[in-house]
Amino acid sequence: MVQIANILLPDFPLLLAPMEDVSDPPFRFVCKQNGADLMYSEFISSEGLIRDAIKSKQKLDFNEFERPFGIQIFGGDEEAMALSARIVDTVQPDLVDINFGCPVKKVVSKGAGAAVLKDVDAMVRLTAAVVKSTSLPVTVKTRLGWDDNSKNIQEVAERLQDVGIKALTIHGRTRAQLYKGEADWTLIAAVKNNPRIKIPIFGNGDIDSPQKALEYKNRYGVDGVMIGRAAIGYPWIFREIKHYLQTGTMLPLPTVEERVEVCRTHAHKSVEWKGEVLGILEMRRHYANYLKGLSHVKEYRTRLVTVKTLQEVDEILNEVKEKFTGITLERQVIPLSEDQLPACAC
Repeated sequence: MVQIANILLPDFPLLLAPMEDVSDPPFRFVCKQNGADLMYSEFISSEGLIRDAIKSKQKLDFNEFERPFGIQIFGGDEEAMALSARIVDTVQPDLVDINFGCPVKKVVSKGAGAAVLKDVDAMVRLTAAVVKSTSLPVTVKTRLGWDDNSKNIQEVAERLQDVGIKALTIHGRTRAQLYKGEADWTLIAAVKNNPRIKIPIFGNGDIDSPQKALEYKNRYGVDGVMIGRAAIGYPWIFREIKHYLQTGTMLPLPTVEERVEVCRTHAHKSVEWKGEVLGILEMRRHYANYLKGLSHVKEYRTRLVTVKTLQEVDEILNEVKEKFTGITLERQVIPLSEDQLPACAC
């Protein structure tokens, strides 16, 4: 078992990454159904939460089915971070996570997210302020450093552990890399193998297959892995990894029928949570991934991203199921296009 304070997780847990505009309750629901062990909210601005911004407050929503569940906050001001942690306390998630990894300009320009990697003292102060203000376990997600000349993750890990965090997730890129190039897990392994480090260390970056999950588990010795972009439109990645780790064999690919039904569940949950107009609009980013690998499916995707009612979505999905039932798909890993990428998957 892996333990984060009083939270018990299975051996080598699989974490769903917090992704802006993706990791909402409907998406988390289908990921949890397929084996995600620990999930987080989309990242929430501490300043927005304090101002009672509607979007920030809405991101606090979760249900009991999702537990264990963490709410992730970000910001660059100690007082705001402390106060937002106390607000998070009121909805009683299982933990508070701090985002020190988001590389996008609108976050970094405010001295938050990955910007804090340039000032480890500030990172420690912000973390300590959150730890002191909440009764919940506090965890952190961050990157290797700001750029190739400042990969300070080993110092960061020790100092954050010293002020009380209970687990650390490390994305194997610097802020300068954004999402480009290959994630470097050697420094993640160095943190995990540091005898001073007693908290769980989770690795993140480039895990897109069961084989790679096992390879990285064995090679780098992390306590678990966090999966982000590979789960978009493919929540089955979690059950596939678990099965492969346990048996060394690959599960059959999800059938066309299963793809359609999980997509349908996702769409219905989206409408249930956001209302029909916004729920249908925000589902559009997911259809291409759910239907990936089907030949001559472009007509249906085009229709799915233009219809405006849940009834129309259901009718098109029924057509897809009827047309493609019985077709065997091949496993493929295809990079997401720009419009399918989350705004931030730190």
